[in-house]
Amino acid sequence: MKQSSIVADQDFVIEQVKEEFGCTVLSCEGRPCLEYKTDEELAQISDYVQAVFQKEVTDVFFAAVPSVEMD
Repeated sequence: MKQSSIVADQDFVIEQVKEEFGCTVLSCEGRPCLEYKTDEELAQISDYVQAVFQKEVTDVFFAAVPSVEMD
């Protein structure tokens, strides 16, 4: 068992990211897609996933897409 990071499955990592950042996770053909507000937020989420879970954000999410403002 690793002591320096949390060993977690994909669903757990997604839930932690949603709680920590209040972001939306969409589904594309049943795969999770991260919706982010700014490039800075995406960088923060990527850093968080790497630091806490020792994973790349692309290992957790199928895609990351910028959110679109509603008119």
